[in-house]
Amino acid sequence: MIIVANQPLDLVPSQWSAFEWHWLQQLQNRPTLYSYQTLDHLQFEWKLRASLVHAAEGLNASGVSFASFEKSRCNPAYWNLNNEGGFELKPNVTPAEGIRDIWRNGSLYAFECATATVIVLYGGVLESIREEAFNSLFRDLLLFDWHYDSDLRLTEKNGSHNALPGDVLYFKNPDVSSETPEWQGENTIMLRENLYYGHGIGIASGGQIIRTLNQFRTPGSQVSAYLMDNVIYPDFYYLSRFAENSDLNAPAGTTPVLPGQLYVRIGGSRYLRTGS
Repeated sequence: MIIVANQPLDLVPSQWSAFEWHWLQQLQNRPTLYSYQTLDHLQFEWKLRASLVHAAEGLNASGVSFASFEKSRCNPAYWNLNNEGGFELKPNVTPAEGIRDIWRNGSLYAFECATATVIVLYGGVLESIREEAFNSLFRDLLLFDWHYDSDLRLTEKNGSHNALPGDVLYFKNPDVSSETPEWQGENTIMLRENLYYGHGIGIASGGQIIRTLNQFRTPGSQVSAYLMDNVIYPDFYYLSRFAENSDLNAPAGTTPVLPGQLYVRIGGSRYLRTGS
């Protein structure tokens, strides 16, 4: 059920896109309570979720390649490649320009799945907030593994069965072969019911991702890869203050990481979790 400002919401189809309408109806029919501060907050979250799906689908079609950190590459006009395989934004390039170039010139880029997931998060946020706010929030951008700016406010919860489009989920391969450690798991963006984007695999169902990972197990292993229960997503309410026409009008970069936030490791990757 959806609650806005402590009141039940009456959904009107004409106010939403087909994508939003489909999912909001699902939320209304679930026993879980989905609470939003304002209608603008609800609208922004679903605009950003749609942007994350679009960013993932676009990255899949952009021509980017899968590569280990040692073999990573990037467009030297926008990024410096450091010794660890990370992409450091050039001083004369704005974060928005650097991120957009990955979709425009995908054939010049190669990276592994954690970096791809963070790139999708940045791409979705870029298309959902004011560009000047994006450039202020994410200046000195570094793309490397699960390194990300604290202003993404990534949050973790349990409940992959209730995941929504734009959420990050992880398929773990617990018995991965020592010869293919890069296939210890797959970071993915949920696109819709049982459909995910995972860099290196592409757009696939959960079953297809598990079958792919199982090809890289220790010989003779009967321990299957599986979808972990953890769900990762950005702080939609915090980011909504940087959207066009936001009533909050918060200056970009003025809100620090909240006390009580901590980092957690899931499947060898680092995430930011908001403490209770």
